[in-house]
Amino acid sequence: MTHIGIIIGSTRPGRNGEQVARWVLQHAEQRTDATFELVDLKDFPLPHLDEPMPPMMQQYQHDHTKEWSAKIAGFDGFVMVTPEYNHSTSGVLKNAIDYLFAEWNNKAVGFVSYGGVGGARAVEHLRLIAGELKLADVRTSVSLSMHHDFEGYTTLTPSDAQVATLSTLFDELIAWSTALAPLRGRQLAPQS
Repeated sequence: MTHIGIIIGSTRPGRNGEQVARWVLQHAEQRTDATFELVDLKDFPLPHLDEPMPPMMQQYQHDHTKEWSAKIAGFDGFVMVTPEYNHSTSGVLKNAIDYLFAEWNNKAVGFVSYGGVGGARAVEHLRLIAGELKLADVRTSVSLSMHHDFEGYTTLTPSDAQVATLSTLFDELIAWSTALAPLRGRQLAPQS
């Protein structure tokens, strides 16, 4: 069965990302066409990228990288839950993404973002990154506004329309993850 990782893309104290990710998981668990697992970047304290070899080589020297690699390799697709910081994603999510290459390849990704304008600019940046990593990003994304989808900017209160959009995101993500499965079985040589 397709296995999807829901990545919490913030480690900031007081973050909203954990409640957003748990909301995503709550709705995901109602489905029978895939399994879902939360992946909290707090559980993978990666320093600024410290591997001497490029990630494409998969010659990891550090245990923290090997643990992160094993976790990400076990998924068929991802939902990345991202805040928007300064018109982009969080530094911790970008760093975690940059640690790996092949582990992301030929998988699908969907985005759930939150911020003053729903995190839309963070998702724009993540879509560019996904292309380089051979991650197929699905069109539908959930953009949660701090003004409309959070009570007092802290308590998530998404509308029924957001739930419907999340369901569409799951439909696309699972379909694409399934369709890409034959490509995950073979590794293409890196281009120089």
